[in-house]
Amino acid sequence: MSEEQFELVQGSGNVYRDFGDVDADVRQAKALLAAEIIKVLEKEDLSTRDAQVRTGINHSEFVQIRSANLGRFTIDRLISILGRLNQQVEITITTHPRTTDSSPMAS
Repeated sequence: MSEEQFELVQGSGNVYRDFGDVDADVRQAKALLAAEIIKVLEKEDLSTRDAQVRTGINHSEFVQIRSANLGRFTIDRLISILGRLNQQVEITITTHPRTTDSSPMAS
């Protein structure tokens, strides 16, 4: 087996930004919130139907969250779902100017 040359690139911590998505920060925030919702469902062993009964939110929304189909969700909707799952959400925001190309994947 031959050794191939490859370049190791350090990611930014936001895969959406690394691949040049224009809505990278929003998509990352949604993904992090969805991951927290999934953690609660798993920790409390809740099916999507159980989550519906507990929160009043249709089980199809939990199915979409578990499938990472987050396009129709807003950040505030995901935070609201966490609240209905008896979770307190704390958000820390840091801003800084963008560089012309912050994507390490760009050539």
